[in-house]
Amino acid sequence: MGLLSRFFGRGLPEGFPGELAGHEEVIAAAAVEGGGHLVVTTLGLWIPDGPGARRIGWHLIGKASWSEDGFTLTESAETGQAGPVVVLADREPVRFRLPEPGKVPHQVRLRVDGSIRARHRQDLPGGGAWFVQRKVPGRDGTVLQVRPDPGTDPELAKAVAEEAAEKLANPGA
Repeated sequence: MGLLSRFFGRGLPEGFPGELAGHEEVIAAAAVEGGGHLVVTTLGLWIPDGPGARRIGWHLIGKASWSEDGFTLTESAETGQAGPVVVLADREPVRFRLPEPGKVPHQVRLRVDGSIRARHRQDLPGGGAWFVQRKVPGRDGTVLQVRPDPGTDPELAKAVAEEAAEKLANPGA
């Protein structure tokens, strides 16, 4: 826990049901219309989840956008592996209305963008795939992720991802 946290608390909204990691710091928070909070931390974004809350790591936020209608979040689910590459699929977007958003939208954008080290879009039969190198909060190094578009052959995307991982591991080969 940081020095300021010891004096001023962790910055969590009253009644927040989540359990932060010992080294996790709160950056911003906003109440969600209908109950719960969005809480931006050094490790991810906490969202309401039934009567509780759960954290989504920055490396698993596929898209986040802010408009007059609210804050829309698309979470990516890890659906498999292709060698060292993590295969992702987007979940259904979820919209949160934030009566007083404060710094939450801006901080989410900074942290999602900050987790991306490199990205590449590859057209494939039936669509394409995004290949993204991302920093995983709380860990050293990066992870290579592939997110095939709906309609793209997932096995082809996995094969291309494994080839890309091999080239990244052995750049001179």
